[in-house]
Amino acid sequence: MILVVALLLLVAVTGLGVVLTREPRRQVLAIAANGLVMGLLFLALQAPDVAYSQIVIGSAIQPLLFMVTLASLRTTRSDK
Repeated sequence: MILVVALLLLVAVTGLGVVLTREPRRQVLAIAANGLVMGLLFLALQAPDVAYSQIVIGSAIQPLLFMVTLASLRTTRSDK
């Protein structure tokens, strides 16, 4: 029970970090950290299938897509 409460607080802290961060690359890293902590929370709540999906998508694929998008936006802006 203590682990679940600690992970819930960590999810809240990382979520707040996502919202308060202004620099896009750091924001993507904060999103990845939030996804990882949420995956650990799902694992602690005995939902391993949801946890693995969250870790793969929320901590790896989604931040990767955001970084690719940021890189393409920067090259598009520098082309002008």
